[in-house]
Amino acid sequence: MKLYLTGHNYRYAVEQILMVLFPGEKPEYPTSPPGPGERFCSAALDCGAESVIAHAAIGWDGASAAGESRCPLPLPEDGLERDRLLQRILKQAIYKAAVEILGKEPPWGALSGIRPAKLASKALEQGQTEEETRTLFREVYFVSSSRTELALDAARAGLAAKASLRPDEISLYVGIPFCPTRCVYCSFVSADMKRAMKLMEPFVAALHKEIDCAAGLLREAGLYLRTVYLGGGTPTTLSAGQLDGILSHLRDAFDLSRLTELTVEAGRPDTITPEKLAVLRRRGVTRVSVNPQSMEDNVLRAIGRAHTAEDILSAYQIVRDAGIPAVNMDLIAGLPEDTLSGFQGTLDQVLALDPENITVHTLALKKGARLMLEQHPLPSGEETAAMLDYAWAALRQAGQIPYYLYRQKYMSGALENIGWCKPGYEGLYNICIMEELHTILALGAGGSTKLTDPATGRIVRITNPKYPKEYIERIDQLCAEKRPLVDFHRAMASRP
Repeated sequence: MKLYLTGHNYRYAVEQILMVLFPGEKPEYPTSPPGPGERFCSAALDCGAESVIAHAAIGWDGASAAGESRCPLPLPEDGLERDRLLQRILKQAIYKAAVEILGKEPPWGALSGIRPAKLASKALEQGQTEEETRTLFREVYFVSSSRTELALDAARAGLAAKASLRPDEISLYVGIPFCPTRCVYCSFVSADMKRAMKLMEPFVAALHKEIDCAAGLLREAGLYLRTVYLGGGTPTTLSAGQLDGILSHLRDAFDLSRLTELTVEAGRPDTITPEKLAVLRRRGVTRVSVNPQSMEDNVLRAIGRAHTAEDILSAYQIVRDAGIPAVNMDLIAGLPEDTLSGFQGTLDQVLALDPENITVHTLALKKGARLMLEQHPLPSGEETAAMLDYAWAALRQAGQIPYYLYRQKYMSGALENIGWCKPGYEGLYNICIMEELHTILALGAGGSTKLTDPATGRIVRITNPKYPKEYIERIDQLCAEKRPLVDFHRAMASRP
């Protein structure tokens, strides 16, 4: 789609709202006007005597429409607030034109951010009532009533989690970048076992070194771990002995006196064994994820899984027999070859297992995923939305509540990912990372540390290499690069 900006340079904001409204359209910035029948969007800001007016015009397959929004003068003196306000009216104008063209309203309206619950949390913290927050979502951002309630549900959980945290607490993420096979929708950097077996031992050795380094930094900064999350990849691709070594090292190296949650992604059923689960239980793991994604064998084959639905049931029973207190199960709506009835059957089977958490993702078409290169029949956005509608009703009827959510680029139907749980089983790590409540220190390949100052919103990122080989080779440098954690948190602690 050809884009024309006048009176501003808010290119990113315009691209983000168009990505939601017209997924798959790549932005172009031509120097000549659009030709007959070409797809385009013009977005202009015009400062009048009493207000700033945003004008938008869209041409789409022979149809055209215009939208307008405005904000009164004077504009906020703070530059960041001024930019946010002007970007908001631009998005509103584009949204109005797009809705006229498309003949339908997206469920998240003109909201293009990945963390809609943060907007609700901020409004509530600033003293707005829940009804005033609903009005903000509906009238300013044009969000549907159902998604507004979802954002409020997640905001309540986020505010409760925030109240439980202390200033000297952070969370730890440990990334294990290995999987038995790579799913077609996955863009995470994970090495499958056939190619990466020779890297596993040196990777684990490097990780032990990074654990010692990180523990020393936390002691120096006077910080405690509140949650620990082993993700990936699939951590249970490692052997029982390797898992035991990592978990015992974490307990020896860090002060875990305040730890309330220790999660391990055992996502792939073909990596789950009684021996490994016995290790997890013995080392104090409180939450394990068993991620079927689907209980339809044809869908599992289509996404590159080497297991069956029956294997999922067996793996789930192994986890239950091990006595892990909480189990999460991930599902994905919109997978290749799935149907509404197939997804409904999947959810019904998972609900019958009665896990404490169920996370319902919406398929996102990610760069680097095989799904972008291979031809697979995908459910339409409307069918995917029907899958989520069914999930909402069934999960609420089963007594589960939504406690965190986030959105991604190129997501089917411009929908969302939702974490559901039985009351009292909210995943604290998930809330902390999605709502950016405190620092997440990340170890392992592909780990992204986020030093977070909740009072100011300031975030500093420190990333580890994506590939295991590079991670192993650079481990000494990576340990040194995490040194800013100490100064960052000392500055926070010294503030009046």
